[in-house]
Amino acid sequence: MILQNSHQRSITRTQDGKGVRILDQRRLPWEVVWVELRSAQAAEIAIREMWTRGAPLIGATAAYGLAMALADDPSDAGLDAAFRLLAEARPTAVNLRWALEQVAGAVSALVPADRAEAAFTRADAICDEDVALNKAIGEHGLALLRDLHAKHPDRPLNILTHCNAGWLATVDYGTATAPIYLAHDAGIPVHVWVDETRPRNQGALLTAFELAGHGVPHTVIADNAGGHLMMQGQVDAVIVGTDRVTANGDVCNKIGTYLKALAAHDNDVPFYVALPYTTYDAETATGRDIPIEERHGDEVTHVAGEGGTIRVTASAAANPAFDVTPARLVSGYLTERGLLDRI
Repeated sequence: MILQNSHQRSITRTQDGKGVRILDQRRLPWEVVWVELRSAQAAEIAIREMWTRGAPLIGATAAYGLAMALADDPSDAGLDAAFRLLAEARPTAVNLRWALEQVAGAVSALVPADRAEAAFTRADAICDEDVALNKAIGEHGLALLRDLHAKHPDRPLNILTHCNAGWLATVDYGTATAPIYLAHDAGIPVHVWVDETRPRNQGALLTAFELAGHGVPHTVIADNAGGHLMMQGQVDAVIVGTDRVTANGDVCNKIGTYLKALAAHDNDVPFYVALPYTTYDAETATGRDIPIEERHGDEVTHVAGEGGTIRVTASAAANPAFDVTPARLVSGYLTERGLLDRI
């Protein structure tokens, strides 16, 4: 990721190697603030309160959280307690439990004295793998974007995305944004329509911040504008990330994704989902079986901006954080193995 004119990762070990540094994403784009996490409890708070978010990144954060817990208490009881604490931080993204299981599997057979070091090593490997997976997604997606641009070489390629599936949601590159960054770097003129993504505005605040830092032309739009733009022929493709893809190919992503998929289908606009294998959940049959996180209504009734938080309605609010897009509406899955028609 390009941040303050230098290449960085969204999560790194602290200088002493005993904790991790993450961006406090609640402060973006107004302030760039790094915070240190030095316990499983701090990691759990950062995940639950969305200091850090995005399926791959919360998996990496949880992996380090488990390693930090084992540095304090490497016993079986300590391992189990920290696993449960972190696993319950957010229920929908499958990467969270996957990463915890990877770390637990790497240390469970070891004597307690060796567990913390092994856990940190496995967490480091999860981060390195995430970068490699996302770069591969980007390279396969670059070929797709080249083909799309070739259909209208006289104008920029217009991509619409929803929520934030960029480097702020991963360790680097992002999933949905990886092809966009690589296309931009390769000289393909690309423009991104950025859904604001109410209620937390991850598109307006985070995706736009990322794209601006990389120099990618983009325009923030209201969530409800996407269908209109598709009808006007101003969207060549929709690319989104995902928090979980089930065995039948249903896609769980930020609330509002389903509506974009419906609009894309109605207007013959291809709808692509970018994901690494770590976000595929073969154990869950369909999207109906996914636990959908219900967050506090304050995220709907209040809006945060540069000047602080203001209330925008006096009524009570419901706040389902995710929806499910049926597999039949997905044109293809962008993975580290290539573009797949079915998952």
